[in-house]
Amino acid sequence: MRAEFVYNDRLGIPVPELNEDWESYPIKIREQIVDEWEQIRGRIPERIFELEKIINIKQNLLNVEENFPLACQLNSQIAECASIINDLHLWYRSNQDLHSRVHQ
Repeated sequence: MRAEFVYNDRLGIPVPELNEDWESYPIKIREQIVDEWEQIRGRIPERIFELEKIINIKQNLLNVEENFPLACQLNSQIAECASIINDLHLWYRSNQDLHSRVHQ
């Protein structure tokens, strides 16, 4: 019984892939999962910062873009980066759930 961390290309980080219900994992395995997740989770703010830099660059390009189809493409790319940031925030907060569940 093992949980894996699978790299998610969209998010740019590995995410947990639990093969069983959380409660069915022995406490020792749960602690290992949380420890590994803590290391991954610590990189999320840096990933968000990278995406924010990309958004800023694309917004600057969008501000001067006169070609409507290209402006739409830039806008779509900005929205996708923002969506990834939102998902990363959700994963970042998921740690609080894991900590409380380890000791149940």
